[in-house]
Amino acid sequence: MSILALDAEGLYLELLMGVRALFRPGMHLVGITSGGAWLAERLQRDLSLPEPHGVISSALHRDDYARRGMTAAAQTQIPFDVNNASIILLDDVLFTGRTIRAVINELFDFGRPAMVKLAVLVDRGGRELPIQADVCAARIVLPATQSLALARSDAGVFSFNVKAR
Repeated sequence: MSILALDAEGLYLELLMGVRALFRPGMHLVGITSGGAWLAERLQRDLSLPEPHGVISSALHRDDYARRGMTAAAQTQIPFDVNNASIILLDDVLFTGRTIRAVINELFDFGRPAMVKLAVLVDRGGRELPIQADVCAARIVLPATQSLALARSDAGVFSFNVKAR
């Protein structure tokens, strides 16, 4: 798929269908700051889930923490017991897999979940770790010199930002 053809709102609808098919009663949504948290918030509403979603940050467990330091992104807030929980982890863009590894480490700081599934809006390839999404709305090829991130307008409409790295 071409980067020019990426329709974030259309891909969100694909993600919604995939998460709806994956979701079972008692599961919890946890979104990775910031794009994944936006997805979790909207999915929570669109799936009419009664329990609040969680937000998780990768900041404290990143392997490049010394270089990046603490970001201004939201901190981890998980409003349920992680022990034995079934969790759908949400992110906007899956790339190397390092953010997912860091987030799983953060999740285990809160307890031991029974199961963790991964749902992403876009998989751009380039994996450095053996991590794969259970639900993916689109797969694209993007040069390593570019970054792709989800953006959200004040009205809650999703779009993508592409920048040189």
